Amino acid sequence: MNDRRKVYEALQGASSFLKDKGREEAAARILLQHELGVTYSGLLASMREEISEGVFQRFWRNIELHGAGTPVQHLTGSEEFYGRTFQVNKDVLIPRPETEELVEEALQLIERHLSGRQLAIADIGTGSGVIAVTMKCELPAALVAATDISEAALATAKENAKQNGAEVIFQQGDLAAPLKGRKWNVILSNPPYIAYSEAPGLSDTVHDFEPHEALFAEKEGLALYEEMARQLPDIVDDQCIIGFEIGHTQGSAVAQLLKEAFPQAKVYVKKDINKNDRMVFALLNELPTN
Repeated sequence: MNDRRKVYEALQGASSFLKDKGREEAAARILLQHELGVTYSGLLASMREEISEGVFQRFWRNIELHGAGTPVQHLTGSEEFYGRTFQVNKDVLIPRPETEELVEEALQLIERHLSGRQLAIADIGTGSGVIAVTMKCELPAALVAATDISEAALATAKENAKQNGAEVIFQQGDLAAPLKGRKWNVILSNPPYIAYSEAPGLSDTVHDFEPHEALFAEKEGLALYEEMARQLPDIVDDQCIIGFEIGHTQGSAVAQLLKEAFPQAKVYVKKDINKNDRMVFALLNELPTN
């Protein structure tokens, strides 16, 4: 190996390697920033500097692993979500931008309909905790709870809450079952919603590395929405916001489930930035507009 290799040469070689493997070339920059411990601007400033052999070897090993399918986030151990850094690993889903849109819509609805009220917010199937932690950070006065059936996922979520200074109540159990005993006025969930029949179409970075129990659901991906529609009427406040992330073909079906569970609610499907159906919201009992 050349002991005088420059940073830009390492980046160029890695980008070319990943392109040949059919991976996103931008991953090379992310992994190089991670190994060098620098920001994007710091990377740009160091392009003409030499990269040590040890750093290069670690960087190139990660490039090879990503080329073989390992997600970048599993190699760096983190992902950004709503301006904060969260730990990710094999036990939790990697946060997606679409879920940021679910959070953003929920925050806007809260400001419009529940401003000034004492909030009790629940995140069902929290995974890495991104929804619950973000809601607590954005609304510090709110009571925020999160559930997950996976003990390992909850361990990751608790660590993320600690690192982001968010006081969240974590409870292990199936969907909304642990939330009984009080009324909630905001319910959010990004549950497993991929049909098992869709598995062959997933990328290897998803299918081979992310937890299947957090990806797939029975009944063409609708099983957990059906269960939540049965559970929620017993635990929601008279005035409540419910928001689900969904698969892009599930809007009508999930909206119908919520309409049947809450006949008086205003239910609507919202598209994501890519113009795909991605969220279903229900506003219970004609929430007033502030």
